[in-house]
Amino acid sequence: QVQLVESGGGLVQPGGSLRLSCAHSLNIFSLNYMGWYRQAPGKQRELVAGISRGGSIDYADSVKGRFTISRDNAKKMVYLQMNSLKPEDTGVYYCNVRTVYVQEYWGQGTQVTVSS
Repeated sequence: QVQLVESGGGLVQPGGSLRLSCAHSLNIFSLNYMGWYRQAPGKQRELVAGISRGGSIDYADSVKGRFTISRDNAKKMVYLQMNSLKPEDTGVYYCNVRTVYVQEYWGQGTQVTVSS
């Protein structure tokens, strides 16, 4: 059974940093796209950052220059480094993985709250 387990969320003051981690159990050769999504209260889930099989990276305009997505295939991990956090970054952050077999998996989510 495929598992995605996120960690690293929490409460942070504006301007602070957090690093989210996602551990997966997939065969790395089956990975096609790995991303981080977030869902703020009352809003739709949105893509924050994603990295393709070939290494191409996408960022939402709202996080460019502040967030960095990375992966470690040997450890089966994907990370999201979040700097200069703002209150509008608050939400539940989800790890998402898509495979070359057109399968899609979601983690359980981790809460990020940016507040003074």
